[in-house]
Amino acid sequence: MNIGEIARRSGVSPSTVSYALTGKRAVSEATRRRIQQVIDEVGYRPNAAARALKEGRTRTLGLVIPPAAGRLTFMQLEFVASVMEAAARADLDVLLSPSGGDHDRSFERIISGRRVDGVILMEIRLDDPRVTRLQRAGMPFVTIGRTARPQAMSWVDIDYAMLIGRCVDHLADLGHRRIVLINRSAELVASGYGPGQRARDGFAEAVARRGVEGSEFCCADHAHAGDACVEEVLRANPEVTAAATINEAALPGIQRALERAGLEIPRRFSIAGVAARHWAEQFHPQLTAADVPAAEMGAIAVQFLIERIAEPDTEPKQQLLTPPISLRSSTGPAVQPGPGRP
Repeated sequence: MNIGEIARRSGVSPSTVSYALTGKRAVSEATRRRIQQVIDEVGYRPNAAARALKEGRTRTLGLVIPPAAGRLTFMQLEFVASVMEAAARADLDVLLSPSGGDHDRSFERIISGRRVDGVILMEIRLDDPRVTRLQRAGMPFVTIGRTARPQAMSWVDIDYAMLIGRCVDHLADLGHRRIVLINRSAELVASGYGPGQRARDGFAEAVARRGVEGSEFCCADHAHAGDACVEEVLRANPEVTAAATINEAALPGIQRALERAGLEIPRRFSIAGVAARHWAEQFHPQLTAADVPAAEMGAIAVQFLIERIAEPDTEPKQQLLTPPISLRSSTGPAVQPGPGRP
């Protein structure tokens, strides 16, 4: 039983039920009694968030997104949508706030102005000043990603190091001896971006363990950059036969450049990675990949944040997800380089 059902049975709006539970706005005595009668009949008990928000909080969560919202990757958009859906189910609003560069003032306003009850941070760096700022302010927060010292904070993350390592293992098992990592942009990785740094570490460990040749190339988050990156890869190492990537937004360009070079997938070139399922299935042929459960991660982050708001002194919660590698059609046995290479 949720607030929406209580509202339907009481003949009022969900917001009226919320006001009756939290005392945030006045509700007539007759309406309050009607709502209470339904609550008593069905045995509804407000969750911890409702109890905490009774103290006069904003009933709003802050979601701090990367700048240039129009260029979010599909995975990031899934995070945003899942956070908003999970918040709505808990009868909470979401305030979007970009951070980075000229947008840092927006981030500061939601903290200093106490415009939200808690914050979800995306795109975490290993050393992230936003985390330090939230800790100093005593603001409840949850991160999608984790810093280099994540023990004292609540977070949800993907094990990029392990998953890229599994991609390398899969490619090595197929006989590929020269493999490249196509990472995110050089600027993002240099800034300490967690997934990029951990993918790099996992790749380096795996190629050393498997005794294969490995090299890394950074690539911005768009198709044109993916195209240019593959050209650079083939110029630098014309004998490479496989790639692992965490850069889903570059995949269309990667595919286009491989086709132009005459490298049919997977007969002459294999590629695997970590990506949103949408991008994996749009790739041709479909991408062998660990499908990032962005919707699940967003919902977990909201639940963790609700619990932090309700009971800020409890131990922080963390969840590290390792989705399986879905074997699709973009990987196959290695062949010796031949015509079509630059």
